[in-house]
Amino acid sequence: MVTATVPVGRAHTARPAAPARGRAVARLRAGAGLAPFFGYTAVFLLLPTLIVVDGAFRGADGALTLDGLRDAATARTAQVFWTSTWLSAVTAAIGTVVGGVLAYALSTAPVTSVPRKVLTGFSSVLAQFGGVMLAFAFIATLGTNGMVTRLVYEQLGLQVPPDLLSSMTGLVVVYAYFQVPLMIIVFLPALDRLRPQWREATAVMGGTTAQFWRRVAGPILLPQVLGAFLLLFANAFSAFATAAALISQQTVLVPMAIESAIRNENNTGMDSYAQVLALGMVVVVALVMGAHALLLRRAARWTKDAR
Repeated sequence: MVTATVPVGRAHTARPAAPARGRAVARLRAGAGLAPFFGYTAVFLLLPTLIVVDGAFRGADGALTLDGLRDAATARTAQVFWTSTWLSAVTAAIGTVVGGVLAYALSTAPVTSVPRKVLTGFSSVLAQFGGVMLAFAFIATLGTNGMVTRLVYEQLGLQVPPDLLSSMTGLVVVYAYFQVPLMIIVFLPALDRLRPQWREATAVMGGTTAQFWRRVAGPILLPQVLGAFLLLFANAFSAFATAAALISQQTVLVPMAIESAIRNENNTGMDSYAQVLALGMVVVVALVMGAHALLLRRAARWTKDAR
């Protein structure tokens, strides 16, 4: 009886093995296309993060230490993080509101219209326009001898504050310059997914425009709006070059404090302190982007259900 049951068992286990191997090979082939992405993420995101985490707990001699954490536990560090947080929140709010309105205006134009293509492309360029070039553009426009500064003084007799661009108010203005177009290119696809049939159905059922936005479009777009706000917050929180070019004598933001600690010639042992600040930035941005991913998942589910 034993010799009769062994071949039968082999036959039952051999048949599904071939399709299983085929599926495994298909999955490997599909995953191979993502190998460059995972390689890029590992080299330029995961590896630097691990280096920052390790460096935050090591001294100049390579030994494990908590000196960086002790140096960071000061009111000055808390103030720097608070300034970066409120600056990012304010500029993200401005970008969300202004960019959202402009994105809605663009969404009313046909997708193939030339003005929409031009403005969308223009917004894509401006969203990436930052750093020293943006700082120079504002200095040439609103600086002490800037074009607009001199024009306003000659025509209206008004004097633009000489320290405008080196103040937090000036940073809000400069940051809003790239936050608004970023909101446009992020939020415009969400507005395009609002189907005209939904508005028509609301009108047929006796609903007003306000009711359509409050009960139909609003709940669908709310996760997209909040997700865009978080994206803009992370974008401003990690910005460095523009603020460093405009405010060179102060360390009011976290990236500027990191740069100051690394280049401190009076105390060359502040590397672990700089790594702790960088680790704090990583944690903040990771939390924000995690919330952003959750909101996008919820928005995708609502949009799918609405279809």
